[in-house]
Amino acid sequence: MTLRSKLSLGTVQFGLDYGVTNKNGQVTISQARDILDCAKQNNIKTLDTASLYGNSEKVLGGIGVDDYQIITKTTFLKDDVDEVINNFYKSLENLNRTQVEGLLIHNIKDIENKQFEALFEKLNALKESNLVKKIGFSTYTPEQVVFLLANFDFDLIQVPFNVFDTRLIDNGLLQALKDKGVEIHIRSVFLQGLLLDFDSLGGYFSSWENKFDDYQKMVKDSGFSLLEYALNFVLNVEEIDKILVGVNNNKQLIEIVKASQKKVDNPLLPFSINDINLLNPSLWK
Repeated sequence: MTLRSKLSLGTVQFGLDYGVTNKNGQVTISQARDILDCAKQNNIKTLDTASLYGNSEKVLGGIGVDDYQIITKTTFLKDDVDEVINNFYKSLENLNRTQVEGLLIHNIKDIENKQFEALFEKLNALKESNLVKKIGFSTYTPEQVVFLLANFDFDLIQVPFNVFDTRLIDNGLLQALKDKGVEIHIRSVFLQGLLLDFDSLGGYFSSWENKFDDYQKMVKDSGFSLLEYALNFVLNVEEIDKILVGVNNNKQLIEIVKASQKKVDNPLLPFSINDINLLNPSLWK
């Protein structure tokens, strides 16, 4: 596998206005089509979406995504397991597909629901029916990964990981996942764009300013740009199978592809900041 083939395209921007440094809003249909064409030309064959990403699935289905591997996600489990399964069939309809590569539990708290065992059985049935090739989970914390490894058999996991957030390496969980044969997809490689632009951040981030300054100095001394460093740090982590990147236009994707081709002579150092208030964007204010 080449480093570039590790790239996977996130499509939340196709359906929502997303990202702390995104000043342009949701991408247009025309921009989405251009981004997908660029992805195909650069051997990016995996797309990540979800029924909860606005109209992202419909946009993809309208453009046509037969040449891509699709990872989508469940709706949240309330009281009705069949509702979640029916929503998956709606996802297939919106995507104009008869099968997807992966189906992830989107809301990890669903595992606490008394109906979850029944839901997981139905996900396995979808897999046996060849509507889904792989089932798994989207997670937020190392503790959740530990629990899943101890209690479930699954094929695929999506986890946050980046140069600031190296908890899954530090505690050996990436290796533990590989030992169980789980395919690892990572998101938040740029921490919603924060790792690419430290000048546009609001007051919430002021307590980490000194750390951000130290990190930028380290990157500058390495001879890499912020994009090149953040991307190549994760590209060169052997256990990772796919790296999810999101863009708002064609130009950004071309820049990411170009950065992925940067020659790395020595391992790039992490800059771990073990503060959940920074590492989890859902906590940002």
